[in-house]
Amino acid sequence: MADSSETNGNHVVNVCEASNNNPPQCAPKPKNEPSLYTSVPFLQKLIAEVVGTYFLIFAGCASVVVNLDMDKVVTLPGISIVWGLVVMVMVYSLGHISGAHFNPAVTIAFAITKRFPWKQVPPYVVCQVLGSTLASGTLRLIFNGKQNHFVGTLPSGTDLQAFVIEFIITFYLMFVVSGVATDNRAIGELAGLAVGSTVLLNVIFAGPITGASMNPARSLGPALVHHQYKGLWIYIISPILGATCGALVYNTIRFTDKPLREITKSGSFLKGAGRSGNNTN
Repeated sequence: MADSSETNGNHVVNVCEASNNNPPQCAPKPKNEPSLYTSVPFLQKLIAEVVGTYFLIFAGCASVVVNLDMDKVVTLPGISIVWGLVVMVMVYSLGHISGAHFNPAVTIAFAITKRFPWKQVPPYVVCQVLGSTLASGTLRLIFNGKQNHFVGTLPSGTDLQAFVIEFIITFYLMFVVSGVATDNRAIGELAGLAVGSTVLLNVIFAGPITGASMNPARSLGPALVHHQYKGLWIYIISPILGATCGALVYNTIRFTDKPLREITKSGSFLKGAGRSGNNTN
């Protein structure tokens, strides 16, 4: 019996099996399927992430610029409302297309908790940073000269204080996102309202201290446009850690409605403890 295969470029030519009594039987040639990165649905998701992140950063940061230029006319509560509203609007507009992440920390946290494929993480993150950078560049073109203000995030206190606050508020945000967007027991229609309200609350009390980023792309875009990188590491590392912990903590309480017997069967540490106990008897 012979078993052979040949390749021509990226195409499989043939796979045949033959025996003494039977003629060769060749497997059908696999159809050429588009890769993930060139498929239309995935490209649509990437475009949605760019557009969604663009409008998120443009609206939120524009409120900051206008507030600085117009004698604090927008005020802190106004800025908080703008951030919350734009998040809510974008979630309802694009959530059914791309999931409305608009945030590398959210994308990475979903991947770590196995609710998003790792192979899609790099293009999602690139699109989110691209959208944020384009929005920041647009604002710099519109508000130039004396109106040009850095709309990025800077710690007003110590780096440690900023790191802890960014961790907590991103944990809070991701905990809510996990509850309303990934749990089928939640009221899915209210996901945008819940997530937007969480952002609004966080910006109100954390905005004066850290800028309330909760989003590495939100901080990276303005930093790249204005070339100001002070404390940028805080706004990259802390939100990712906070979002990951928020998603993991919600996952630990996700199945608390199950009977104790079912939980003990599915809990690996409990099964391990049970096996250890049986071995000692």
